[in-house]
Amino acid sequence: MKVLVDTSIWSLALRRSVVLPKEEKFLVQEFLELINEVRVVMIGPIRQELLSGISSQLQYNTLKEKLQFFEDLPLTRKYYEKAAEFFNICRKVGVQGSQIDFLICATGTEAKLQIFTSDKDFILYAKHIPITLYQPVRIKYPGSE
Repeated sequence: MKVLVDTSIWSLALRRSVVLPKEEKFLVQEFLELINEVRVVMIGPIRQELLSGISSQLQYNTLKEKLQFFEDLPLTRKYYEKAAEFFNICRKVGVQGSQIDFLICATGTEAKLQIFTSDKDFILYAKHIPITLYQPVRIKYPGSE
């Protein structure tokens, strides 16, 4: 099954520091395995988040070039409408989230993708909307059992 990888995982993998906590190293290893298996799905808003805020033009160009390996899943009207629906459902029960988070949730649902993230907000979303979180082999998200 294909996996929509959230910005939080990409960011871990792209960090310059090689000193990561054990759990984060494992998440990066899992991510690299998904790349090797050609299971990673990219969407434009995640690409935009990854490329935003890079002060060095050289670093920006290097990352932009590396990300070209990943084609964007085209997002149509149904994804944006579903994202708004998910936002409204969660808001009614007091769960806040970003527009991009809900677009990721909608994309996962509409395209039948698992979502790989280290952002704990997605655990809250999953209690109210029908998303499927990717479960790395050895790590279980707290409260997702």
